Amino acid sequence: MARTKVLLLGASGSIGASTLDVLRKHADRFELVGVAAGKRHAELIECVKQFRPQVACLTNGAAAKDAAEAIKALDTKTEWLLGGDGHMSDMARELDYDVLLASVTGAAGLPSVLEAARRGKRIALANKESLVMTGPLLTAICKETGAELLPVDSEHSAIFQCLRGEKNSEVKRIILTASGGPFRTTPLVELKEVTLQQALKHPTWDMGPKITIDSSTLFNKALEVIEARWLFDVPRSRLDAVIHPQSVIHSMVEYVDASIIAHLGPTDMKIPIQFALSYPDRIEQPVPTWPWERMATLTFEPVDYEKFPALELGFAVADAGGTLGAVFNAANEVAVDKFLNEKIAYLDIYKTVRTVVDKHDNIAQPSLEQVLEADRWAREQAS
Repeated sequence: MARTKVLLLGASGSIGASTLDVLRKHADRFELVGVAAGKRHAELIECVKQFRPQVACLTNGAAAKDAAEAIKALDTKTEWLLGGDGHMSDMARELDYDVLLASVTGAAGLPSVLEAARRGKRIALANKESLVMTGPLLTAICKETGAELLPVDSEHSAIFQCLRGEKNSEVKRIILTASGGPFRTTPLVELKEVTLQQALKHPTWDMGPKITIDSSTLFNKALEVIEARWLFDVPRSRLDAVIHPQSVIHSMVEYVDASIIAHLGPTDMKIPIQFALSYPDRIEQPVPTWPWERMATLTFEPVDYEKFPALELGFAVADAGGTLGAVFNAANEVAVDKFLNEKIAYLDIYKTVRTVVDKHDNIAQPSLEQVLEADRWAREQAS
């Protein structure tokens, strides 16, 4: 059986590292033909040494200069593309691959995803922004070319698996689960004094700083709501969320007969990554099975929308569609960056995004150019 050719964009983050673990475990099934990273050149060089892909890309110009000598010393036939996000689009457009594992965060990952969609490729999507920004555009391209959009983040992979073999018309609600982050039990009045260090301590997941802050505010869940609206082609009225602190149930689907199908499992990203790469097959597990006692107590709480207004805003943005998704995402990226650099207070993240969203004149059926202009405008406003 021919191995599945994988193009991995965003190799040095947590998703990229987990993907490489899956590729190592199943080297008989998968072949890494292309790989890209941003600043972490040491990790990328080690990846190239082990997997020997056809093409490797280091997008950050300064990192490319720092790595120049080490790259020259490599004993591989790998072609290197150095400096500039545009090289990732070139790889997605020109390289021979079966699956794009898209894990570049932010708007930088969007062009390569669109290139893969135009070629009718399978896209294992760990880049929320692609659907948040261009949901109607990307899904329309996929329908035209036959490209497959398979979710990689745990919640959407869970929904995808709960929907497998069922009729969309029989779905009553898609229910996203949220851990509640580090401030689930913190009184609203105390959030005014939250420090960066406190916000970066997630009780369940070990993630990068941006997604960790988003998890603490539930902006991550808001982005997932917008993504789910397009990925599963459901209106806002059929989307819901619940707080589930144990993070054992990754998401649920309720059907019109009141049956609920839930997806349970270890909190390890290698599981949804592997499923997206091997679909429709299930192959040997990439992580140890959880003992039953880990699942002995499962609790659920309604979302406190006064404490977590970002999620309520996310539902409204999902309902509106158009360019609001791009605006919502861009304003949040700027606001979180400001908080990470300790230029604004914790609660100012939501205030910034809400202000920018309220100022925007939504375009219901935008072109790609209009989406990108909305992104640029929102970043300018948020700044």
